Amino acid sequence: MPRGLSPSVGGARLGGERDAPQKTGEPKPVKIVLRIEAVESRLASVAQPAVETLAPALPQPPPAPSHHENEPQQIPASTVSSQRFKAASSHHENEPQQIPARMLNEFVYCQRLFYYEFVEGVFVESVDTLRGDAIHKRVDSGSGALPAAKKKAKKTTQDEPAATVEAPTKEAETQNAEPETIHSRSVQMGSERLGVVAKMDLVESKTEKEDLFTASEVCPVDYKAGAPKEGDEANELWDTDKMQLGLQALILRDNGYTCNEGVIYYRATKQRVRLSITPELENWILQNIAEAKRVITGPIPAPLIHSPKCVRCSLAPVCLPDEIRMLAQARAAVDLGESEATDTAEDSKGVTGEPPRRLIAARDDTRPLYLNTQGYRVGCKDEVLTVKEKDRVIEEVRMRDLSHVALFGNIQISTQAIQSLCELEIPVTYFSMGGWFYGITRGHALKNVFLRMEQFRFARDETVCLSLARQFVHGKIRNHRTLLMRNHLEPPEPIIMKLKRASEDALAAASIAELLGIEGAAASQYFQQFNGMVKVEDDDLPGLEMPGKSAKQLAFNFNFTNRNRRPPTDPVNAMLSLAYSMLAKDCTLAALAVGFDPYIGFYHQPRFGRPALGLDLMEEMRPLVAESTVLSCINNRVVTEKDFVRAGQAVNLTAPGRKRFFQMYEQRMSSLITHPLFDYKVSYRRALELQARLLAKTLTGEIAEYIPLLTR
Repeated sequence: MPRGLSPSVGGARLGGERDAPQKTGEPKPVKIVLRIEAVESRLASVAQPAVETLAPALPQPPPAPSHHENEPQQIPASTVSSQRFKAASSHHENEPQQIPARMLNEFVYCQRLFYYEFVEGVFVESVDTLRGDAIHKRVDSGSGALPAAKKKAKKTTQDEPAATVEAPTKEAETQNAEPETIHSRSVQMGSERLGVVAKMDLVESKTEKEDLFTASEVCPVDYKAGAPKEGDEANELWDTDKMQLGLQALILRDNGYTCNEGVIYYRATKQRVRLSITPELENWILQNIAEAKRVITGPIPAPLIHSPKCVRCSLAPVCLPDEIRMLAQARAAVDLGESEATDTAEDSKGVTGEPPRRLIAARDDTRPLYLNTQGYRVGCKDEVLTVKEKDRVIEEVRMRDLSHVALFGNIQISTQAIQSLCELEIPVTYFSMGGWFYGITRGHALKNVFLRMEQFRFARDETVCLSLARQFVHGKIRNHRTLLMRNHLEPPEPIIMKLKRASEDALAAASIAELLGIEGAAASQYFQQFNGMVKVEDDDLPGLEMPGKSAKQLAFNFNFTNRNRRPPTDPVNAMLSLAYSMLAKDCTLAALAVGFDPYIGFYHQPRFGRPALGLDLMEEMRPLVAESTVLSCINNRVVTEKDFVRAGQAVNLTAPGRKRFFQMYEQRMSSLITHPLFDYKVSYRRALELQARLLAKTLTGEIAEYIPLLTR
């Protein structure tokens, strides 16, 4: 209960009794004034030095994180329009939408970038954003205190003759006195009229010597790492900088300050470029604010057409501007035959003028960390993971060099390490000693919910589920056929023809049940020929046996007769199960990175604890990654018979054999291929992320149909 209130106040409503009024004399009116003040604020005001006690600007903006506006934490979570969430409470629907000035800067630069960062909450760090954060460290250290706005002078009337006589004297004294300039850093302020909040790097306030706590005029100063725009006569501001600086000036005006200009300091040329706040500039800013609010409630804007802005944009791997435009222009080819569709796709490349640019890195610089030695303990110190066995340090790895951490079996990890990994958005995956993928831990950086809403909606639509499932199965069978033709000692022509027919039948399946039957029959025919891709027996000639082999080791061989699991009973099936488990992990991580719920699939039915969507994405990647890794381990002698142990009927890899298997798997995921659709080099890990993003663009309506990854 606030200080100064007691249960007896308002006793009639609370059930208490009031004192009877005095009969003698008239009752005196009583005014109850409540002043509720937080103890922390009073203590803070006492502890502040005299320089920091300047009156803050009014009204105060909503509380914002201490990070700079370039960081993703600055994006508000309550950016969803009432049209998207009709079931939301009326209180939240009627709340005014506050847009950071930094986001309107992005809107002028690219409306699609604004939609991703503000509406969906997607943010990707780059060299430019990290550089901007480093530049703003000094200005972000300010307290944000700003002198109060000077009150407007009252108009003189005939009733105040004395004021008209004294005013010239005060004016003359003020003109003779040189104004003082006070610098206020990291000033946060908002405007209800504009619906915008801003965090200003620096505000220069001119004050009179007689009153240092009142600003007669203010000027916002913003810092930029680049260079100004070259004009005909002098350097000019870019439109994005005009938007951000003009907003800061208008916000200062709405809070009672006099602001006639703003300044941008460009570090590349070490110049200050001024911007005059004119009525034309204000009208242009208001038009852009209105357009930005319209974009928030509408669909995502179309990508730019071969714009040079995309080259340095950190969100290019998420936006995929060239890829989306190429696939969107091929909508007419969806219902055509294979040859006609190919011709149309070629025509679409001609329309865009050039093939898609590779705006994403071919490989990721980070790497996963696999730990499978039982008894290891994982801790952390200053963003460095420390792997120990008892008291001996086995390895130290910087967290920022990791893509994820995979733990197999009895390995302990400290709470501090998990918290640090979650803060850096590095997932931790958990496996049994046999390689069964059963859990994942990750942070909460993903804010986008619109994609998951579309995913849930379409997951209940049998027509959409069947359409996507056809593509998943078609891609799997086609890649199985390609793998046989590449690696089989002598590919059987009847099986090749049956797989080709099965891939075509998958596109014409009338139901999920029929599709399951087509997939099962094709998988049976494929695994019947799998042993023809295992090439080890020809080298094991009599007299050339490896020395030191025991009878138990000779009992293991790589003869493959049929697919079996739970548990696998031979070395080939043991490696296939482990490879599928690791691929399911990577597909689940890709689905989470894009914004999906990995447990809601379209082909695989929901089941407790099963990442159905991850298994959907995994279908076409099985032969490309998992089975290719197994064949490479066997045919290149990376894994031999001595790397397996038997427990009952189950066969499993030893710890050294599993380590070499992990290395081969990651080598396969990092190997470069030429993307069959976009014709640029990417790794299999990047290709998997691309497939997840293409699936997302299909559900949101940006492209007509999901296209599986088919190797040539």
